[in-house]
Amino acid sequence: MKLFQNLLSGKNKCRIIAPVSGKLVSVKEAKDPTFRDEILGKSVTVIPSENRFYSPADGVVTTVFPTGHAVAITTTDGAEVLIHVGINTVKLNGKFFNLHVKEGQKVSAGDLLLEADIEQIQKEGYQIITPIIICNTDEFTEVTKTEPGDISVGDTVMTLKK
Repeated sequence: MKLFQNLLSGKNKCRIIAPVSGKLVSVKEAKDPTFRDEILGKSVTVIPSENRFYSPADGVVTTVFPTGHAVAITTTDGAEVLIHVGINTVKLNGKFFNLHVKEGQKVSAGDLLLEADIEQIQKEGYQIITPIIICNTDEFTEVTKTEPGDISVGDTVMTLKK
């Protein structure tokens, strides 16, 4: 009976919110096949219009790349979310990135994770498209993506169903 109650209350769903404002676009626009072909997991991609990136859900920071270009969070619902700012931006070795979190840190949806100077990153010749990837997609029975268009921080970009 408890499972039935969870289904009715929506407790088997996990909502992933936009970590940055901008334009939600097809994953096919990412030049890197790892992201374009969703090799790491189902994802959505954002072309950011701001320099500040926030937590897409409540959870724990599980990985902080030393170069500052990516952060992974395990949500309280068990989703493993990777936010990867730009394509091949690891090659910048931290230039234009400023981390605001560390591994093991608890975060709430909307907490500041990192800042990236997207204008300077583009001037260096890098694509700023930002994949938001569910690395453990196979643990969910359904992944629903929001349709492409303008988004703001806090808008739902994916809903995951267990």
